[in-house]
Parts: sequence; C-alpha cells; structure tokens
Amino acid sequence: NGEPRLWPLSTGSCPEERRVSGFFSRLRAQLPSGLDGAPARFLPSGRSRGANGSAAATVVTVALVLPEHNPSYPWALPRVGPAVRLALEALEPALRAAGLSMRTVNATSELNGACSESVAPLQAVDLKLYHDPDVLLGPGCVYPAASVGRFASHWGLPLITAGAVASDFSHKKEHYTTLVRTGPSAPKLGAFAALLHERFNWSSRAALLYVDRKTDDRPFYFTIEGVYQELRHAGLTVGYHIYAPRDNGPDTMLHQILRLAHYESMTLGDYVFFYVDVFGESLRAEGNREAGKPWQSKEGQDPGGLQEAFRTVLVITYHEPQNPEYQSFQSQLILRARRESNVELNDSLKNLVAGCFHDGLLLYAMALNETLQEGGTKRNTSRILEKMKGRKFQGVTGTVSMDDNNDRDTDFNLWAMADVESGKFQVVGHYVGAEKQMNWLGAIPWVKGAPPLDNPPCFDMDDPSCPLNTLAIVALGAGLTFLMFGVSSFLIFRKLMLEKELASMLWRIRWDELQFGSSERYYKGAGSRLTLSLRGSSYGSLMTAHGKYQIFANTGLFKGNVVAIKHVNKKRIELTRQVLFELKHMRDVQFNHLTRFIGACIDPPNICIVTEYCPRGSLQDVLENESINLDWMFRYSLINDIVKGMAFLHNSIIGYHGSLKSSNCVVDSRFVLKITDYGLASFRQSSESEGNHALYAKKLWTAPELLQKGPLVLSPLAMQKADVYSFGIILQEIALRNGAFYIEGMDLSPKEIVQKVRNSQRPHFRPTVDLRLHSEELALLMERCWAQDLTERPDFAQIKIFIRRFNKEGSASILDNLLSRMEQYANNLEKLVEERTQAYLEEKRKAENLLYQILPHSVAEQLKRGETVQAEAFDCVTIYFSDIVGFTSLSAESTPMQVVTLLNDLYTCFDAIIDNFDVYKVETIGDAYMVVSGLPVRNGKLHAHEIVRMALALLEAVKTFRIRHRPNEQLRLRVGIHSGPVCAGVVGLKMPRYCLFGDTVNTASRMESSGEALKIHVSSTTKENLDEFGCFELELRGDVEMKVGVSILPGWVGGREGGEAVWQPPPHQAAPDPWLPHQRGKGRCS
Repeated sequence: NGEPRLWPLSTGSCPEERRVSGFFSRLRAQLPSGLDGAPARFLPSGRSRGANGSAAATVVTVALVLPEHNPSYPWALPRVGPAVRLALEALEPALRAAGLSMRTVNATSELNGACSESVAPLQAVDLKLYHDPDVLLGPGCVYPAASVGRFASHWGLPLITAGAVASDFSHKKEHYTTLVRTGPSAPKLGAFAALLHERFNWSSRAALLYVDRKTDDRPFYFTIEGVYQELRHAGLTVGYHIYAPRDNGPDTMLHQILRLAHYESMTLGDYVFFYVDVFGESLRAEGNREAGKPWQSKEGQDPGGLQEAFRTVLVITYHEPQNPEYQSFQSQLILRARRESNVELNDSLKNLVAGCFHDGLLLYAMALNETLQEGGTKRNTSRILEKMKGRKFQGVTGTVSMDDNNDRDTDFNLWAMADVESGKFQVVGHYVGAEKQMNWLGAIPWVKGAPPLDNPPCFDMDDPSCPLNTLAIVALGAGLTFLMFGVSSFLIFRKLMLEKELASMLWRIRWDELQFGSSERYYKGAGSRLTLSLRGSSYGSLMTAHGKYQIFANTGLFKGNVVAIKHVNKKRIELTRQVLFELKHMRDVQFNHLTRFIGACIDPPNICIVTEYCPRGSLQDVLENESINLDWMFRYSLINDIVKGMAFLHNSIIGYHGSLKSSNCVVDSRFVLKITDYGLASFRQSSESEGNHALYAKKLWTAPELLQKGPLVLSPLAMQKADVYSFGIILQEIALRNGAFYIEGMDLSPKEIVQKVRNSQRPHFRPTVDLRLHSEELALLMERCWAQDLTERPDFAQIKIFIRRFNKEGSASILDNLLSRMEQYANNLEKLVEERTQAYLEEKRKAENLLYQILPHSVAEQLKRGETVQAEAFDCVTIYFSDIVGFTSLSAESTPMQVVTLLNDLYTCFDAIIDNFDVYKVETIGDAYMVVSGLPVRNGKLHAHEIVRMALALLEAVKTFRIRHRPNEQLRLRVGIHSGPVCAGVVGLKMPRYCLFGDTVNTASRMESSGEALKIHVSSTTKENLDEFGCFELELRGDVEMKVGVSILPGWVGGREGGEAVWQPPPHQAAPDPWLPHQRGKGRCS
C-alpha cells in the first residue's frame, strides 16, 4: 500500500546468522519500497501465470566467472561462492514476495590452476548462449576481466566484480560501459598515496620497486600502477625499477631492499619506505614470525638488524571492516567454504573481496528493485547502472560508497612501528575513501622526530651541507687538472683541423668537372621551370627573351648526378677568410628540408654555386599547376616542411635566409619540400636595374624593413623576423593559390605593390585574406607573420607549435607525411590511368564489334587468342541465296550513288531482320545475299527451319520496301535454298573472310538463279528437313535440270499456317506439272 518495506529475512539457527539477520534489519530503511508488495503490482511484462492464476516467478540469472580450484585468489569460487549464496538466502523472501527469484550458474576462468584470458571469455560466451544471464559476477583477474568486460559491454549485461584492480578499467566509456567495481582498485590506492605525499609535503620525487613476474595475472604490477599514475598526476618525478628475485616473494624482496638501504645509510630518517601489502600478509603471524613484525624472518629472527631499518617503513593495507556484521559474515564464510568446498580459509583480508562481491549483489538488487518500481525490466541495464552510481549504503563490509564512475571508494590502513622496543607495527592512520580524509589513530614514530624532507641532505652533490673529505678534494683537483688539459688539447686539435679544412677547399669544383647538354634538353627534361603566370595579377609573366619559361635553376651533371647550378654575376671571387668560413658552413649544414650544398666553382668567368637538384620544381610551380590537386593535408605538409627547414636554418650558424620566397622552396622526387638559395652572402649580388619588372616581382615576398634599409643594416635577429614576413606571404600563396601577394579586386603591378609596402603607411598594405578558402587560425597566423612591428612576429619555433595546434595531421611522422604525399601523387596517377584505361576499353570494344561483324563470334575469339582457325567439315547445313530480279536494268537506269544507296538500304533492312534468327551472313556480292545456318555453331536439325523462317521474313520486308529514287516500283526478290554438307574456314591473311566450299553452295546458288521472283525455291533435301517440323506450306514444282548436273525435285514454300502444313507428293504414274499450284493437300502439323 505504498509503505516502505524491506525484504524479509529468515532467522538463522546460529548466532552468526542472527547477527547477519540483524544487519539486514538495519538495512531496511535504506532499501526502496515495494519489493515485498503485491506480486501483481511488480509483475513484469511477459511473466507467465500458473494454473491457479498466480504469477510464476520471474527468474533473474546470476552468472559467476571465477577461478574454480585455486583458493589462493581472493576472488576464487570457493571463497566467493558462499558469499553469493549468503546474499541470495537473505534476499530470497523479499524476492519471492516481489514475484522474483534468483538462480546462479558458474563457470571457471582458470586453466591449469591460473587465470586464463582465453578460457574466461569462452566460458562467458557459453553462459550467454545456454543460460542467458541477467548479470555477471567476476572475473577478478585483470586479463580475463578485460576480455569478459568487452563481451558484457557488447551484450549490455551488468558486470559486477570486486577484482579487476587495473587503472585502465576506469576508462569505461571506451570498452567497459557495464563494469561495476565494488571492491578495491588501483586508482583508489594511488589517491591514498598521493594524499600521504601531500600531507607530508613530499612533492619532488618518488621511486617505485616492485616484483613483476610476467605470468598469471601480474598482481603486483597492476596494484602499483595506480600509485605510479596518481603520483605522476600530482607532479612528482617518479622512477621505477622491476625487482625480480628468482624464487623469493615480496617479503624477501623487502628484506633485501632494507638491508641494502641500511648499508647505504638510507635508514637514518632522511628517507621513508612504503611497503604496499594490501592483504597484510607481512603483518600476519607465519611460522615462528610474530604478528605485526614484518622485519622478522619466518624463523622468528632478526636477519641483519632489520628491526632498526624497519623504523623507516610504513605499510599500506586494505582497511578491515570492524563492524560485527563483517565478523559474522567472515565466520560464516569460513564455515561454508569448509563444508561446501572442503577448503580451509583463514581470517585474511582476502575475505574482504568476498564481502565486496556480497555487497555488490545487494547493490544490484537495490538498483533492480527501483527499476522495476518505475516500470522497467531486468534488461534495462543502463537504468540499473545509473542507479548504482553515487550510491551509499551499509553492507557487510561497512559503508559501501560508489563514485560517479561506478567504482567503490576504498578504505586503507597505514601501519608503522609504534613500539620501537618490541618492533611491533600498529595502525596509525585510517584513510576513509568516501570522504578522502585521513583519520589519525596515533603518531608516526619518525626516526628524527619529524617526517623526512622533500629533498634529503646530500641528495644533490652541490649541497653545501655535505663537506668533502681530503681524498675527495684531491680527487676533485686531479680531475679538474686532467679536464683542463683535455679541454686545452681538444681546442688546439680542433683549431688545427679547422685550418687544415679551410686550406683543403673540399668544396671546390672545377669547371671542366661539370657537364652540360643542350638547353632544350634541360628545358624539357631536367631543368626546373618557373612559370610565373600569376593568376589574378596584372603584372603578367616573368618570361625571358629566350623562350617561354624562365629557367631559374640551370642543371648539369657532376660525377654522374644531376645538380642545380646557379651562376653568380661576378668576374672573380676573392677567397678571404670570411668567404672560406661561409663555404665551410655551407658544407657543414645538412638537413632534410634544406637543399644540400655540393660545392662552388670559382674559375673565372664561370662563377657558380652547385647544389642538390630537386626535379619536381619549385613550390611556385606546384601551386600554379592546376592539374595537381592539393588538399589541405598536402598543403600542411608543405607548410610543415618550410617551418622545419627555416627553424633549423635560424638555429644554425648561418642564422637566416634573407630571400625566402616560394620559388626558393623546391620539391624533390619524394615530394619533400626543401629550402634553397640560403647562405653565401659574399657570392650573391643583384645587378638588375631598379626599373626591371622581374626585380620587383622577386621583391613581393620582401619585408618592409628590408625594402627600406637593406640587409646590411639589419641585425641577424631582424633578418630572422624578415624571413617570418616572407613566410606569411608564402602562407597566403599556398592558401589561395592565386600567386604571390594576391589582392582581390585590385589590379596592381609588382612595382606598385612593392612601393606601397615600402611606404609603410597606415593601414599597412598587405595581401587578401579569404576565410572562405582557409581556416580562421591560418588567417591569424598570416597576419601575425606579416605584422609591421617586428616584435609581434612569432619565430619559427612558435609557428611550429601554432601549426601543430590547429592541424592534427601536422604532428605525423616524416614517414607518414611521405606516404601521404605519395598517396596523393598515386591518386592523380590512378585517375589518369583510369581515364586512359576506359578509353582503351572503349576502342577495344569497337574493334571487337567490328571483328564480330566480319567473322563469326567463335572464329573471332580463336583469332584473338592467337590460335590458327582450322577448316571444318559440316555434315548438313542450309544455305540461302537471293538476288533482285531486274537488277541489271535497274542499275543501268540509275546513277552509281543511287545503286549504292538502294543496296545499303535493302541490306541494312535485311541485316536487322536476320539478327532474330540462328543464321550467319556469309557475304553480299552486288545484289546477291548469302546466308547460312548450322555453322560455325551446329544447331542440330534446326538449320533449314531457321533459314526458311528468315526467308519468309525477308519476303515480307521486300513487299513493303521503298526505293528512294523510284518509290512507285517494288523490288522483286528471288530466293533459293538448299541443304547439304559443306567445308568452312578462314581464307587469307589480309581482309580474312569466313568462306564456304562444296557442291551445296553451288546448288543453293542454282536454286536461286532458277527460281522465280517473290518466291522461295527450295530443294528436295531442304524439304525433307522441313518435313520433320510439319509447319510449312510447300508447293511441288517438278524436276529441274541444274547446271551442276544433278536432277532434283524442287518446290515452292508458300508460307506458314500456324501449325498446319500442305504437301501432296506426286503420283508415280503421272508426272505433275511443276507450276500447278492446285496440287496441294491438307494435313495436320505435328
């Protein structure tokens, strides 16, 4: 009736059961109402009813996936199974009252006594297929939990576990959306460790040592993982070392570490050692070792004075619940494990994990109950999980507090050697995970009376509080002496090597070592062309008087390799020390995005600089080539290459470029952009007049301060800022692809643009920024780069960060960029190849259609395969001949073109008709038309049938055929048909034809020539073939003597009468008149 009610509990027979029952009584007020109300009120849809009208219970299936035979796991089935059954027994009356019941099924997650990440998911799948569970409990091991957790997330099943401590399980939105951890976890342990460091002002560093045997489930690694991550998140420098003793456990490792620390004087109070022993195994009595004395060996002895060293040790364990319900629960758990599984459990903290599974099932029942009250079902997993988040209630393990990520807040204990004389450890602090606070239960007996400092004395070698002894001073003095001697020797040696390198002039190239070809060859082949049409600008192209293209990189051969040769307009070069150093620096600078300096020729008058040759041309070439599709990934790759090259150049001994422009950015064969024309300021000298159009076009990238003062006045830092300005102009050129310094709506020459930039009048004259073609971030970067104030321009290190920030693809590796560029290039090639392939296939199709019109399909296929077409004999085929009666006189009265037009119209009509029959057109000669059936593909006895049907169709077409130049005249077709054997084959190599040979051909021709107009003249052989069909009307003509010397009995085909045939054979005693049409009889067509 709406009253809050609790699931009723049966009173047990033993005190422990009565105490657990009392716990559930106190839990009454926390559970939502309605679970034990009227059954019909909570009856889910689809629930069946019994014969007496009562509702059958809805079964909630709980599946356990846990280790079955190894009780050393805290989440082993012998330990967790009784805990689950205790929870179900307590919940059973309330579930029954609500029309629900719970059943459990279980499967093992172990193989050969250890957790198995392959067995667990297979078992989970079997449980899903055969039992269709509503909730999964376990696994506890990390690797099996990861696999099963993904399956549960896919199935939409709640997965409740008190294990799975790894930090990665906290990222539930990715793979583990249905995972609920009701037990301790590594991130909660890390939060406790971080709180301790904050409490004692340890904010600099920490070192982690742990055992990691990469077998089974790696429990120590995943436990300490949370500490590592939380301390790193708190800003500490965290180092770690994997301590892997062969046959010893963590307690033996702890003894070895403390023994070494004591030997190194690290146990005097300047350091603290945290021992993470979550289950408190080192504090338990074992063998002769007393409880609370982890420094003792199992024999109860103090090996090597470890009691003194352990004063600096603090032990971290899980907090054991102190409520009486947990004590009763633990007693029941031990009794049932002994009775049900014959497994002996002890009062260990591992039982806390079983209690957490117990409370996890209670948590699920509460959320399920509320979901059912709201009209939901047990399959509303998302609603059930949402009701678990942030929930608090009292379980057998104390206060169960779930966070917003469905992970339980965990309590921990901090142990210290409270009694120094006896060396016994006691709990000095209790960390409450739900409140994230530390409750101190006693003082920590620090060795020096206070916590260690964040930076212990003498931790750094330059600490003035650490005096040096005499031996150290002597050693230091001797070391300094040797160091000074070594440095002096190195400097002298380096000076000598430098002078030797300058004198050797390794950079020098003789003019006769360079090989040149014809200019046209290099224009079309190796030479890089600068086509400055500069779309959108009025100043046109920088074409020279020598041809269509301005060759800005002459090429030649040096030692068999193509190189770029830049001629210097000087008569001679004086090799001063400054020039020698410039040449040496050019040889020393090596970077992927700078063209490699090969050498220089100083043989008058051929003064030139030889550098690496990039065959793809300049960036300006690429931008102006409309056939190259540049997406933004490709453009950002080019921008990144420029930024990397300039950043390296600015940090090198050369210092700056001074003439950066898109034509000085070249692209090699791998589409890697490289910067050229840098360095060697003594070599470069411009000789163009101020009025030269090309000179002003080259200055479109030049900064205003350089236009005003020149490069000799500015400092190296100012020259670097000028390079940034030039880079901004290149950015606009890449973004808009409309040429350098494009200004929308203005028609200015290069000279006018340069003068406006040089005047520096406000507002400062700059190119157009078009946000329709590029991002706003890129526009802001352009404007910062070409700012008038040098201090507002970023350096290339900052530009690299900006580019990486708004271009995620820019952070890819060099190989990724290279592969992306090659893919772009390959896509362009694939598109071109696809177009060419389609054109080729179309031409091939046309050629094949033409071939099929000349030769039979099967014969043409043999010729296409390169096979020789062998002549073939056919036992019986039917041949059709026809001509036009009176064609000779008609031709005489017509022009040749009218004759050709007539025959073309007639045979085009015939060709369209014969496509509907199984026949092959052999040839046409003048007005003669020859067709055959039964070859080259045999069709049994249908050949005569097909030919006669075709002949009838042609006669009908002729009757309605209209002659263009004589529309009032009707063509009179004469047809002859004969059946018999022939031989067929391809004759000749040029204009090959498929020809027929044999008497049958001649006889068919005579049948046509001896026939009459508008009649089909057939031989007796053909008539015999037609008789088998009985579907044609034939008229007997009589004996006719043919020129071939064969006497045959021909006749006329009169037509086809819907299945009836007319034929009366001649009497033997009187020869019939061959032209009398009355000798006909009626018969039934079969």
